[in-house]
Amino acid sequence: MSKKTENPELHDDPEMNVDEVAPEGEAAPAEAESAAELTLEEQVQVERDKYLRLYSEFENFRRRTTKDRLEWMQNASRDVILALLPVVDDMERALKALENSSKEEQKALEGFNLIYQKLYKTLEKNGLKPIESKGEAFDTDLHEAVTQFPAPSEDMKGKVIDEVEKGYTLNDKVIRFAKVVVGQ
Repeated sequence: MSKKTENPELHDDPEMNVDEVAPEGEAAPAEAESAAELTLEEQVQVERDKYLRLYSEFENFRRRTTKDRLEWMQNASRDVILALLPVVDDMERALKALENSSKEEQKALEGFNLIYQKLYKTLEKNGLKPIESKGEAFDTDLHEAVTQFPAPSEDMKGKVIDEVEKGYTLNDKVIRFAKVVVGQ
């Protein structure tokens, strides 16, 4: 049976070609092929998006682990250096106390000073740097205020007057805050 006799509505449209009409529920062959191509293109696009996301996640993971590994290697000696800082402080106090000593003690002082310099240079090679505090503006990121005294002059208000304990950074990260006296 032909389509014209089955469906009278189609017969009234003179531009409609009977051969192009598909049975109900089925798409025309050209439309079915284009729909399949669209779904394949959509599937390719979805897979491409998944691939790009996975690739970018992997790159972020690689960068993050590289950064963490580098940071870990730079700060691996942190605990040892922190343990040595009181020794460095004691050596500095001893050097200061022995400055006004006799000639015999001056020879011992020279040897002691050489040992101190060698230890300090080794710590500096590993990234240790002292925090300069005296005369600087008080900075809570670098200093810990032990006490406040009246400033000797107006320009010293809010600045560090004296340093009780030296502060240090290791690879530009504070490992010990400088304990200071601040002018009020």
